Amino acid sequence: MKPCQVIGPLLLVGLCAPALHAKDKKPSVPAVFGQAHYVYVEAVDGKEFDQNLDPEDRIAIADVRDAFANWKRYTVTAEREQADLVIVVRKGRVASTNAGVSRGGGPDSGPGSGSGAGEPFPGPQQRAGVPAGGPAMGGTAVQMGGEAGPANDLFEVCPINVNGKRGSPLWERTMPDGLSTPRIVLFQQFKEAVDKAYPNPPAGQTAGQPANQPTSQGQKP
Repeated sequence: MKPCQVIGPLLLVGLCAPALHAKDKKPSVPAVFGQAHYVYVEAVDGKEFDQNLDPEDRIAIADVRDAFANWKRYTVTAEREQADLVIVVRKGRVASTNAGVSRGGGPDSGPGSGSGAGEPFPGPQQRAGVPAGGPAMGGTAVQMGGEAGPANDLFEVCPINVNGKRGSPLWERTMPDGLSTPRIVLFQQFKEAVDKAYPNPPAGQTAGQPANQPTSQGQKP
């Protein structure tokens, strides 16, 4: 067999291999991100107007919701049941501590022992936060309480299950101050990944234009 007859087929296979590899390459983000129209934003610990929600989480919800509105690829809904994707956020908490002081009768709380009439003056142990003699002895005690958690901000994207519950995260990123304005870096990472994988929004939704709004009855059109 002549050399040229061998090199020809080998060269053809070599040229086709990159094309086949590119065809089989899958996007780095789930397909639902390219198909979704509606998103809902909430915190790990609850919805925006939950009474016990941390104020920083409430601010993060509003900031991320505004970022989605400016992006205009998805429509932000007021009800989770209307959403295709749920965006879950949480601000980092190094330490959020509340301190309280309690006073009771005892050897350190008698008249003349305080800085003012009837006011106890804590001894060295109380000033260090340790009640002298325990609760039964009275005096001044420092009570510590508060909340601590992951130091990094959290951004998750979750699907909605058939039962209306939030599913396991399809996208999750954390970083210090990742939800801080003006950049909201964690949101920007998600936006760039979706736009890169799915540059063409679904039918009826154009990049830079809002998707169709839900009807007045609060349902998808």
